[in-house]
Amino acid sequence: FFYDLFRTFGHENQLFSSPIEVFFVILHNIEVLHNIVIKHNIKDMITKSTLERIIGDDLSEIWKALTSDEKRVVTDNFKYERYKKNQMIYAESETPENLYCLLEGKVKLFKSGIGDRVQILRLYRPVQYFGYRAYFANEPYVSSAQAIEPSVLGIIPMKVVDKLIRCNNNLAMFFIHELSRNLGGSDTKIINLTQKHIRGRLAESLLMLADKYGYEDDDCTLKIYMSREDLANLSNMTTSNAIRTLMAFVNEKLIFVDGRRIRIINESQLRKISKYG
Repeated sequence: FFYDLFRTFGHENQLFSSPIEVFFVILHNIEVLHNIVIKHNIKDMITKSTLERIIGDDLSEIWKALTSDEKRVVTDNFKYERYKKNQMIYAESETPENLYCLLEGKVKLFKSGIGDRVQILRLYRPVQYFGYRAYFANEPYVSSAQAIEPSVLGIIPMKVVDKLIRCNNNLAMFFIHELSRNLGGSDTKIINLTQKHIRGRLAESLLMLADKYGYEDDDCTLKIYMSREDLANLSNMTTSNAIRTLMAFVNEKLIFVDGRRIRIINESQLRKISKYG
């Protein structure tokens, strides 16, 4: 591992004279370092106690429901994976195999309909779990998951989760709660998408993005940069209607738009538009 570091970051095939020198070069070549880490499987170099602490912090909701023996099972089967922007995590019709927990980044769950028209069903933020419903339903995925931006996911095989649930009532109740909450959110979204007019649907989407991802340091710029197409797919409208409605909101001084950056100027008025649709 260390030999590869020196060979990779050397000048004209010459090794560095000291570890300090290579350290500063590594700081400017972090992506190359990441590839070396993958090659040497650095996870194997981390002590089990450290890995348990990392998982316990990232997956705390599940972790606290487990016994000591069950935590060891999760640690032995847990892995991290990085996804690039727009990279698919799983696709519709595939067989569900893993429980995913979003640790960094943003992920969208979407489904293609008639004429390949896309509807974004749900957005995920750290730390939220997904990918398990289809396994419990004993069916292929009926939707697809994709990274909106570079993301890190924690992954546990569903066969492991299944065995743990059958022996742990607290863990079973955790998943029942998650499924029930998601079902309630889906019911509300159906009403919003079918009964609200275009302005109400887009206002609802902007407010949802603010509630889910929050604002930048200026307390008004959404902390997510979505394309016009994704905003349209989230709000059940065409891209052209999304663009026109955004510009109407800009003219009414409700929002300010700079490329994909959206700044909320009048949140109270947006909530009125969302409420009365």
